[in-house]
Formats: sequence, C-alpha cells, structure tokens
Amino acid sequence: MQINTNEILYRIQKALNLTTEEMLETYKLEDFPMEASHLESLLKRRQEKGFQIATYEELGVFLDGLVALKRGPSPKKPNDDEGVELTNNLILKKLRIALELKEAETEIIFGLADVELSKQQLASLFRKEGHKNFRECSDELLMAFLEGLDEFYYTGELD
Repeated sequence: MQINTNEILYRIQKALNLTTEEMLETYKLEDFPMEASHLESLLKRRQEKGFQIATYEELGVFLDGLVALKRGPSPKKPNDDEGVELTNNLILKKLRIALELKEAETEIIFGLADVELSKQQLASLFRKEGHKNFRECSDELLMAFLEGLDEFYYTGELD
C-alpha cells in the first residue's frame, strides 16, 4: 500500500492548526531527533524547492507523539524493538486516540467529507487486522477523513 506520508503529515498539521514548535514537541516526546529545518522540508509541497519525503518512521513517531501531546504520556510503553507496519487503519486509530474522538464525532468527520458509513462499517475500520469484520482503510477514505478533520476543527481564523 502506497500512502503519501508528507500529505498526511501536512493535512494533520493544517487540520489541527499545529505550529512548528508543537510539531517539534511531538517528536521530542518520543525522543526522536527532529530539526525545525527538516520538519519544514517535510511540510513543503512536492513541487517546492527543498521538499523531502517523510519516512514512515517520521510519520509514525509524529502520530505517537501527538497521542502523548494531547493525552499525556502512556503509562506502559510497547516494546520498541518490535516494528509495527504503519497502515491507513493505524493512522486513523492513532488520530482517533490522540483527539479522543467518540464514534459520533468520527461519523461527523467522515460526513463532512461526504462519506457516509454505517456504525458497523465505521467500527470495522478500527478492528484488528485478521478479525472477521476488519475493513482495510483505503487511501481515499483516509484522505476523506483528513479533509473532514480539517472542516471539523476549522476555526474561521486566517493566519
């Protein structure tokens, strides 16, 4: 599965109106070295000078840091030696946890992007892979969620 890590990072930053300092803090919470200049190059658009591709690790660490930033540090840390594949479902799950989204709010966010999901379809996105009701989150569905997230958190203020 090919997901555009930079686009996801960029959309999360825009939707949640995160400053560079807040984003750097998310990396710091996970003890991940991130320079402001490198972060800025990850948030540039592909056609802009200085653009660099964000690794799956950089996106995954950011999502873990976002959970820690929004909810506080986890009392139990998973085994860091064990690599977990970053999938669209995991990205969705980490965002839901970090933002403490309830089922109704998640439905609204998808609805803001003109995606209607039944409660069963929505729940299937958060099931463990291998569960009989697991549903893979497509790139289109993840991008729709990020678009809805932007609408959900839109304040109407201009930078």
